[in-house]
Amino acid sequence: MNYLWTSKALIEATGGRPLGSVPPGISGISIDTRTLKPGEAFFAIKGDALDGHDFATAAVKAGASVLVVAEGKLPALGRLTAPMIVVPDVLAALESLGAAARERSRARIVAITGSAGKTSTKEALRHVLSAVGKVHAADKSFNNHWGVPLTLARMPEDCDYAVFEIGMNHSGEIRPLAKLVRPEIAIVTLIAAAHLGHFRDLDEIARAKAEIFEGVEPGGTVLLNRDDSRFELLAGLARARGIERVLGFGENEEADFRLLACKLHAEESTITTSIEGQELAARVGVPGRHTVQNVLAVLGTAYLLGADLDRVAMALGDLTAENGRGRRHLLRLSGGEVTLIDESYNANPASMRAAIALLDATPVQGHGRRIAVLGDMLELGSHSAKLHQALADVLRETRTDLVFLAGPEMKALAETLPPDLVAGYRAGAEELKPVLLDALRPGDTVMVKSSKGIGFSRLVDALVTQFAAEAERSTPA
Repeated sequence: MNYLWTSKALIEATGGRPLGSVPPGISGISIDTRTLKPGEAFFAIKGDALDGHDFATAAVKAGASVLVVAEGKLPALGRLTAPMIVVPDVLAALESLGAAARERSRARIVAITGSAGKTSTKEALRHVLSAVGKVHAADKSFNNHWGVPLTLARMPEDCDYAVFEIGMNHSGEIRPLAKLVRPEIAIVTLIAAAHLGHFRDLDEIARAKAEIFEGVEPGGTVLLNRDDSRFELLAGLARARGIERVLGFGENEEADFRLLACKLHAEESTITTSIEGQELAARVGVPGRHTVQNVLAVLGTAYLLGADLDRVAMALGDLTAENGRGRRHLLRLSGGEVTLIDESYNANPASMRAAIALLDATPVQGHGRRIAVLGDMLELGSHSAKLHQALADVLRETRTDLVFLAGPEMKALAETLPPDLVAGYRAGAEELKPVLLDALRPGDTVMVKSSKGIGFSRLVDALVTQFAAEAERSTPA
């Protein structure tokens, strides 16, 4: 049997001691009993709210072949007789296993950070590189202090490429994760006002994102958004770390991976690019100018990895989106259909502008309307009211017909927009739900966008359930 890890290697990497009849190897790694598959090792991580040790019995019932547990928790596990690997600290053991996975791997490693577009860029890279080799990348975002080591520890020894997403809320969070991943290529998608409540300004956010450079392997490359106003700052920080190869993507004339022409359509885009002087045309099977920007980074990365660009360009036509990041649904109403664009996973000023632009570019049917359903952008601190109010100018420049708003921070926008544009403001998603459900008409196009913590995914679920949605083509955020 092909194991992800033999138990011998697992024990050596984690520095643990076996207890009971440990199996010869494991097929995978889990930290969640709800998704655990038989034959996997269960790492009983202690989080902010939950302790994995409390789910040890559930892990055994789900088929875990071995439990990785903390020494100090053994007495609390009582009479549980399952095979175990006992370690001083379970998260530290997972980090050590991730480091061992990176050490044994011969894959070409890419790491992505930025204020917006990380997950979409990661998923696009996963998709196009799968056309030319075996790719490993995280499910979902998995970009924090446990998600990154978990993704590393799950990396098969024989993959050709691996793509990691690294996120942060505060300074100092990216540095240790970047040093764990040790990317050959580090991408910064964009610097924007995400988590601005934890930083003085955008320059400070850029410096925090630049921590990714500290993990870049010797001789590696940094790939930056050449259209970003923080390009020069980031490029200087990369060179200060001894990284000589700093390249850019974008429309800027000095971009190494440059957009020459672009046609945005309702459900796709067609682009012509210059990849370090080589002209390449492609169809991107999803709409949105922000998607095109991500694709430039994807094409540049594929070029740097030596991938077959013709095959990569062909694969761009089949891109799809994740739930909450632009996935589209057709909702069936009496007398017609409504197009739903699900952007409910997260939001900051940059991604909010992109989502509103996407709504503007999406057609309506008959007498349908373009409807924006917007919730709070979180972690903006003292800048919150001003940044929410600024969305009024963005909306006025588009063909948005109605705006539904919810959340305490969105009250600032509700008070700024003309009354005839605000179809409804409520305190939260649950209060807004009946108002929105009653308002829809055949032919409408509805875009739902908010930070994850506001719970707007429940609005999407309600719409899909109420109107028996049929999944349609999708676009990444």
